[in-house]
Amino acid sequence: MEQFHVEPVLGGHLSIAGYDVSFTNSALFMVVVGALLALFMWGGLRQRLVPGRWQLMAEGAVGFIENMTATNIGKKDGKKFAPYIFSIFFFILFANFVGVLPLAIVPGLHTFAVTSHITVTAVLAFLSFGIVLFVGLFRHGLKFFTLFVPHGAPLWLMPVIIPVELISFLVRPFSLGLRLFVAMTAGHILLEVFGSFVVQGFNAGGPLGWLVSLLSFVMIVGVSALELLVCAIQAYVFALLTSLYLHDAVHLH
Repeated sequence: MEQFHVEPVLGGHLSIAGYDVSFTNSALFMVVVGALLALFMWGGLRQRLVPGRWQLMAEGAVGFIENMTATNIGKKDGKKFAPYIFSIFFFILFANFVGVLPLAIVPGLHTFAVTSHITVTAVLAFLSFGIVLFVGLFRHGLKFFTLFVPHGAPLWLMPVIIPVELISFLVRPFSLGLRLFVAMTAGHILLEVFGSFVVQGFNAGGPLGWLVSLLSFVMIVGVSALELLVCAIQAYVFALLTSLYLHDAVHLH
C-alpha cells in the first residue's frame, strides 16, 4: 500500500517558517505526469508535411477537446476555455494511467497514484469551481445569482427552491473531487486485496489454496482491465462536468 503513503524524497524533510515544504513522492509523480504531457504535446505539435502517428494523436486530442467545449459551452466561448479543459483532462488521464503502472515488479520501486489522494482531486475541483464563479460574476455581475432561480417557477416556491439550488451548486466541487478520488482509490484497494489473497492462497497450499490464488488472479486481471477503463472515464467525466458548469456560468437561463 506504499502508493498511498506520502513521504519526502530528495533529502528528507524541509521546513520553512514552521511549514513542511518537503518535495514528496506525490509532487514527484505530478512532475512526471506534467513532463509526460509536455512530451506528448511537443512530439505531436511538430508540423510535418506527412503527419505521423504522434502528430495525429495530438491533433485528435486537441480536436476531441474542441468538440467537447463547442458542444457544451458554445463554439465561440468554448475556444476560450478549451486550453484549460484540455490541460485538466489530460493531466488527470495521464495521472490515472501512471498510477496503475506496475513499477513494483522492480525491487524498491512503486508507482504513486496521484489522483487517489483527496488533496489533489480537491484542488483540481475547487480550481475549476473558482473559475466558474469568476467567469459567472465577471460576465453577468450580480445577475449571476439568478442561476438559483429557475425560470418559470412560482414565487411561492422560491423559499424552498432557492436554498435547494444553492446547495446543489455549492456541492459541485465536492462531488467533482470525491468522484475521482473514490474511483481511483477503490480500484487500487481492490487490487491490493486480491493480490493479498493470491499470496495467502500460495502460502496455505493444497487444492483449496491454489484455487483461491487462481480465482484471485483472475479477479486481478479483470479489475486491472476495469481500472484502465475507469482511468479514461473519470478524466472524461471531470472535464465534461467542468465544461457543463462553465456553460451555466456563461449562459444564464
